[in-house]
Amino acid sequence: MSPKVSPAHKQQRRVNLLKAAEEVFIEHGFEKATMKHVMDQAEVSRGGLYQYFSNKEDLFEALIEEKQDEVINGSVEYFIQQQGSCWNALLATFLGDKKLPNDKMDPLAPSKLEYFITGRNEKRRQDHAKKRFQKGYMITQRIIEEGVKAGEFTPKFDPGVIAKSIISHIDGMAIDHAILGSETIQLKEQTELLIEHLKWSLDLKE
Repeated sequence: MSPKVSPAHKQQRRVNLLKAAEEVFIEHGFEKATMKHVMDQAEVSRGGLYQYFSNKEDLFEALIEEKQDEVINGSVEYFIQQQGSCWNALLATFLGDKKLPNDKMDPLAPSKLEYFITGRNEKRRQDHAKKRFQKGYMITQRIIEEGVKAGEFTPKFDPGVIAKSIISHIDGMAIDHAILGSETIQLKEQTELLIEHLKWSLDLKE
């Protein structure tokens, strides 16, 4: 009889598998990555991996969902409190805790591009893309609305439109960066421009 594995140990195994998967997808991209690559990277058996994820799509979707959830750990209100203001919270959604524009792109961006573009006609990937966009959109819109309540923002446009514009801008830069490379895309400068546009469109009270 095999020994029982605690929920905490199972969770740690899952975390380790996702970490290994992230390294594999960054190195190989989505299309060329295989479950065998992840097994080798995580140093687990086939059963050890398939116990948690049934295929590459399951694994990749779990990974990018985890990454999205890492941005806001808890409620939107708690996140705003952690960041000190609604403006800081808004910046943190696409710049991280340092909230400073830089030339670093999400290393998973090329794999995300492969996953969503190559599978744009597959219902599963369409549904996941919509779910991911909707989640990011709702969080961003909520932060803007809380900023209005707090008197930080007086938006010149509907908060939902501004939220969608932010996501489209960030996703667009990620696509361009993945296709054209860092030599063509001025990531830091384009992000600084986005921030200045947001200050204007939100009529930020600094």
